[in-house]
Amino acid sequence: MERSRAGRWYLLACLVVVIDQLTKYWVSSVFSYGETLELLPVLNLTLVHNMGAAFSFLSDAGGWQRWFFTIVSLVVSIVLVVWLYRLPTRQTLLATALALVLGGAVGNLWDRVVLGYVVDFIDFFYRRHHWPAFNVADAAITLGAVLLILESFLAPKPSK
Repeated sequence: MERSRAGRWYLLACLVVVIDQLTKYWVSSVFSYGETLELLPVLNLTLVHNMGAAFSFLSDAGGWQRWFFTIVSLVVSIVLVVWLYRLPTRQTLLATALALVLGGAVGNLWDRVVLGYVVDFIDFFYRRHHWPAFNVADAAITLGAVLLILESFLAPKPSK
């Protein structure tokens, strides 16, 4: 079985981390907490800090969630690094998906370890209904998850 050149997938994951961290740094240095800039009629930039997980899940749990989500992100990241290394070269869609999830996980892991919270700033809404704020790492994780689902439908089924 031919092995992938995992380096290119690690580079994609690193690119996600760099873009994620640069955008978070920029927003954090330009905006005050809670400050909003309207970009489009359905899109704002709004600086918020997420102490929990997706959609602020467990954000008010008292602090233990920071280390819980740190450990989960670290374990998932290690699993993804190994999975990418072992992946055959021809599985580019799966590798792309895993690299995006890895980059997003590491981007948010960095925030949790260094800041104690995740910086979110992308605010989509319709009228008064707002989607929870998110960041580039969250977008990469979501895109990676969508690609994983797509890949599961497209992957050839093993013959019996």
